[in-house]
Amino acid sequence: MSKRGRVRQQIKGRTARWAVIVSIWTFFLALLFALVTRFMLDSIQSIIISFTILLIIILIGIIFDTIGMAVAAADEKPFHAMAAKKIPGAKQAIYLVRNADRVSNFSNDVIGDISGVVSGVVGAMIILNLAMGTPGLNELYLSILVTAIIAALTVGGKAVGKSVAISRPTDLVFFIARFLTGLERLTLGGKRRIK
Repeated sequence: MSKRGRVRQQIKGRTARWAVIVSIWTFFLALLFALVTRFMLDSIQSIIISFTILLIIILIGIIFDTIGMAVAAADEKPFHAMAAKKIPGAKQAIYLVRNADRVSNFSNDVIGDISGVVSGVVGAMIILNLAMGTPGLNELYLSILVTAIIAALTVGGKAVGKSVAISRPTDLVFFIARFLTGLERLTLGGKRRIK
């Protein structure tokens, strides 16, 4: 087998492994996300707090969609110059950009799609609670209205996020890398760093 054939086989193997790993992660994250949200909404009777939870879930989807787009659009070169100057976060930024396919897949598809599904479930629960608490309220019109609001906030928010991610990918990736660096130091005590 030629060198090119071996490289293609290795890429296919890595892609297949990643697909399996990300599918398993998605299953458990979706389960956890849905259970936590359901538990929170079952214990909360306030419609205002329920809508706040819904907005937070939509915001999480928008933020991760923006991260995925920024990492895919960023160039590695500016981060090499930062790494040469030993600027904290530069190595993490290089790691993110080099693994843009996986970071983007995880951010956009895993977290973004889970947020979309869970926001739909939360919206349905809000509709049900409103319909049960307010006799005479037309459930059909209410469900159409809540669905339209969720869709508008999600699509509008992602449009703004994508615009920012494409126009300023270096700044966004560096901000994320600095955040990860701080989180790494906080959780690992700075002992282990991304290379």
